[in-house]
Amino acid sequence: MASLDFKDRVAVVTGAGAGLGRSYALLFASRGAKVVVNDLGSGRHGEGQQSAAADSVVAEIRKNGGIAVADYNSVVDGEKVIKTALDNFGRVDIVVNNAGILRDRSFARISDQDWDLIHAVHLKGSFKVTQAAWPIFRKQNYGRIIMTSSNAGIYGNFGQANYSAAKLGLVGLANTLAIEGQKYNIHCNVIVPTAASRLTEDILPPDLFKELKPEYIAPVVAYLCHESCDANGEIIESAIGWVGKLHYIRSQGKLLRTSNSPTFTIEDVQANWSQAMDMSKAKHLDNIQEATAALVDSINNNGSSDSGASGDDSNLFKIDNNKLILYSLAVGATVTKPAHLSYLYENHENFQPAPGFFILPGLMTIMTSSVTADALPHADVSPTNILHGEQYLEVVGKLPTEGQVRTEVSVADVLDKGSGAVVIVDFSTYNGDEVIVKGQMMAFCVGAGNFGGPRNSAKAIAPVPPPKRQPDAVIEEKTSEDAAALYRLCGDLNPLHIDSNIAQMAGYKKPILHGLCTVGYSVRHVLDQYADSDGSLFKSYKVRFSKPVLPGQTLRTLMWREGNRIYFSTQIKETGAEVVTGAYVDLKEVKMTASTKLVSAPSLESDAIFQKIIDGVKEDPAKAKSVNGIFLYEITKDGKKVKEWTLDLKKGEVYEGQPKGGKADTTLTVSDSDMVDIAFGKLQAQAAYMRGKLKIKGNIMLTQKLVPLLKSGPKL
Repeated sequence: MASLDFKDRVAVVTGAGAGLGRSYALLFASRGAKVVVNDLGSGRHGEGQQSAAADSVVAEIRKNGGIAVADYNSVVDGEKVIKTALDNFGRVDIVVNNAGILRDRSFARISDQDWDLIHAVHLKGSFKVTQAAWPIFRKQNYGRIIMTSSNAGIYGNFGQANYSAAKLGLVGLANTLAIEGQKYNIHCNVIVPTAASRLTEDILPPDLFKELKPEYIAPVVAYLCHESCDANGEIIESAIGWVGKLHYIRSQGKLLRTSNSPTFTIEDVQANWSQAMDMSKAKHLDNIQEATAALVDSINNNGSSDSGASGDDSNLFKIDNNKLILYSLAVGATVTKPAHLSYLYENHENFQPAPGFFILPGLMTIMTSSVTADALPHADVSPTNILHGEQYLEVVGKLPTEGQVRTEVSVADVLDKGSGAVVIVDFSTYNGDEVIVKGQMMAFCVGAGNFGGPRNSAKAIAPVPPPKRQPDAVIEEKTSEDAAALYRLCGDLNPLHIDSNIAQMAGYKKPILHGLCTVGYSVRHVLDQYADSDGSLFKSYKVRFSKPVLPGQTLRTLMWREGNRIYFSTQIKETGAEVVTGAYVDLKEVKMTASTKLVSAPSLESDAIFQKIIDGVKEDPAKAKSVNGIFLYEITKDGKKVKEWTLDLKKGEVYEGQPKGGKADTTLTVSDSDMVDIAFGKLQAQAAYMRGKLKIKGNIMLTQKLVPLLKSGPKL
């Protein structure tokens, strides 16, 4: 085994004048590190100040052929400590926060000074020294940090409330630094030592004091600081040559709400207390995301008012009027549209479920089972790393409006996509012995790939792109700010859709809408347009989820009809982003009444101009891409904006609507007739701009490259 050295590394050790700090400094120096020996030279209660302690250790290091300098600053002045390292050695690689004092008092007798001094030296001092070194670590993409906690902090100790609080505070500080520093190769760990030192002198029994040599802790700390050690965010306990790891565990817990009531009482807490506190199935959770996911999983697995399950019958789902109406409201059905009353009024002569409702029995069964995790035994699968990628749903029987249905699930295939794995789960929902619904869910499990599996599967129901023409119909609808809060009552209680803190941790500025809620809106739009809002004409749908939607944004469903199949894609009107792609609805028949209107954008004279541009781009995409810009045309009529066109000449795409990703380099606003005149040369673009007929925002010079695209005569 090769020896581990610290050549060319600079280590700062605080409180290094004696005890543990001295042992750390000597060991680092003996392995080639340049060492800053920091020690204020005070007693164990923080009194006095002298340089002798640090000087003595520096002299010892130099005597042994090592390199070291002394630093006499208080750790509260952390920037001065780090400056000593920079002034003498030009860098810093390792910070061992070891300085400490004691002010032991029973809780009732702790003074403000006792409290403040302990926190200043232990907690604030570690914070200040580490913060001063942090930008250096980030710049050089390397750093190792040790926080020194104590068993008093982990377990508590009589007479040390101030000390215990500060020492456990260091654990929380280290946990966060480990997370924030990870991408910069900065590791932060906690050492919980039991050793003879100035702090334990006259406290530990003499015989034990002799055995608890600091030299038995130093190798552990040194290894944690070596570049070969990948430990990060760990709590390491060490004493008399023994080393071990500490971590928190959490019980499985107990859901206090019942399927019949969303509230619970103090008596409910009392009745379930023993089970909630049972640690026989306790688990360790590595981070706050896992903790949140485990909480959601516990809620789902304990059953809720939405699952309809009881006991171990997690594949059973209860259906009643309230659930059917709630789902319909959640996907935007409204009493302002008389045709929607069949979804919203239980006494309606044609009361029926919105077809999308029957995704819920399959979804809830999959969520409350281990089918996805069981399909990936090589990976650590949790709700935090599973993305709902695609969904298929098909109605094959009569859909009930009340009763209990049963869902059976099975894994159809597992695909290896490199960065992750795709688990294809098939499900069938039964009403008695009759299959009423079949479906397929594709779950993408981040980080679970590279296991040597197939990349594609013949068992997967594939998404299908829409026809390459303008949509036949477009429906726009603004979602409610409360849409996610309402939809989660249908069964998916993931706090990502309601809790702002969790949403921000996941990278969203606010809770996002459930993907299946977005699909519910889109499928309803298709039924409104091509089935006279009659859910009984629905046969199946297939969708791929591409981006999330925020509650309150406007959904824009673009539809193309080919026979009884309606292709669709869903965009966010405000951003132009596509959120549902490769989608279609198959209908048993198309039913369009005299009152049905095609609600696509109006046909304009300038449409022909943009169609010519589309043809030109297809004919010579390289020349189009040479423009290297994204242009948004806002076409007006009678002073009102009636249509938008995007010329994404970075990708070589031209389409109706806003840019699908990012934003336009240049936005041009022009009337329909003026656009035609400019294209045919009847109106010079510069003259139109000077007369206010053509408004341009953004990169004006980039528009000069558009001239070849807008000429009607020569081809592109």
